[in-house]
Amino acid sequence: MTLDDIPLFAMLRGRLGYLSERQRLIAQNVANADTPGYTPQDLKPFTLQGISPGASAPAGTLAPVAPQVTSSMHLAGRGPRSAPVAPFQPVSAEDSETTLNGNGVSLEDEMMKLTEARMNYDAVIGFYQKSLGLLHMAVKKPGS
Repeated sequence: MTLDDIPLFAMLRGRLGYLSERQRLIAQNVANADTPGYTPQDLKPFTLQGISPGASAPAGTLAPVAPQVTSSMHLAGRGPRSAPVAPFQPVSAEDSETTLNGNGVSLEDEMMKLTEARMNYDAVIGFYQKSLGLLHMAVKKPGS
């Protein structure tokens, strides 16, 4: 059994992948702040759709979770309802202001997005560390 088999860790891993990709796009926007005609990009908000335990791909590319019948007393489930979504797809960011050369990057907006992404990243890392600590405490031999 790996950590990816636990749904909480699969969700946290997907969220970390999303936030890493978002930080990359924001950095790309800042790097192109003076490029004529450049349109800034961002990601759609993170959703839990399609996250399943034991998956190794980023969130959004994983198969939906289906119920398992392990006993004759269990009711049969319906299975997954939707197809997996494509991996994180960049979309054009909201256009707050466009300069005369057609560039739509606002450094103030990008810095606010970067700060938000960094705070979310730190929070997810904290959840991950706390969860690992709880697992470590649960498997630790009593009295040691």
